[in-house]
Amino acid sequence: MKNNNLTYEKSGVNIKAADKFIKIISSLSKKRQNSKNFQNIGGFGSITNIPKNIRNPQIVASTDGVGTKIEIANELKKFDSIGIDLVAMCVNDLIVQGARPLIFLDYISINKINLKKLKQIIKGVMKGCKISGCELVGGETAEMPGTYSKDKFDIAGFSVGIVDKKKILNKSKIKLNNLIISIPSNGLHSNGYSLIRYILKKKKIKLITNKFLKNELLKPTKIYVNEILKLVDKKLINGCANITGGGLKDNIERILPGNLSAEINLEKIKPNKIFKWMHSIGIKDEEMLRTFNCGVGFCIIIDKKKLKKINKYFSKSYKPYVIGKITYNKKKVKLNGKIKW
Repeated sequence: MKNNNLTYEKSGVNIKAADKFIKIISSLSKKRQNSKNFQNIGGFGSITNIPKNIRNPQIVASTDGVGTKIEIANELKKFDSIGIDLVAMCVNDLIVQGARPLIFLDYISINKINLKKLKQIIKGVMKGCKISGCELVGGETAEMPGTYSKDKFDIAGFSVGIVDKKKILNKSKIKLNNLIISIPSNGLHSNGYSLIRYILKKKKIKLITNKFLKNELLKPTKIYVNEILKLVDKKLINGCANITGGGLKDNIERILPGNLSAEINLEKIKPNKIFKWMHSIGIKDEEMLRTFNCGVGFCIIIDKKKLKKINKYFSKSYKPYVIGKITYNKKKVKLNGKIKW
């Protein structure tokens, strides 16, 4: 017996809704960017010109997600900021090597297409691209019934930047007695949310009624592109590190040349209110430092003679300050003292 009801939509995939979402993205792209490349949206691949003012262009690529921060967004039914997080987590990695973000692509996988939710996410992605000076040139939206439970989804980002070969920030530029400078974070950024969610459950904290946590937990990750690239152009920094998963120790260690180490004075760190709160409810110092940025969102390594020159490139909320220096010692990264919570 023939069955005439075997369709893709019957399996849970709505192609019409997906096509409508692509039209929404194309429309938003035209409104928000004066670009000749908006036709990339909906195509098979995107085409982007390499800037002509770079003599020896090198491509730098990065990919990342926002982890279980999306579960907080789901709980609060607020999706307009995690797109900014997605861009931030990628472009903040690009600038570590001095690269200027050029293009961005996103991937959204979801159990069932919800146009209202997806539109909010994409608006955030576009805002993040605008802040970082790059362009959303494409992406993929996958409706995957049976893979995700009701209302669940995941997002990932992919960014490409460009840098002149002579301006690449590599390990060899970091020298003995260089200063380690903290560029403040605006909060949690997008790391440690599995622990945060565990705490909320264990402490039976109702997020929906907690105004402080509602504001802090979905605060979008700070994008450092504009400030850092100005310092790169002025040749004011020797190296930098995006302080993400693994905290200060692991991320600083990633950029150190083999013959040098780092000493960081934890007493100099200025933790945000959210970190003070987490410490107060019982998370020990060691766990705080290896899971969260604790107030240090980004680090730059500079010659101490250039300290005064960098201040003018930052707003009052993100004024840089010294937390350590490059040294010789047995430990690759030595953490001295304790954070003043």
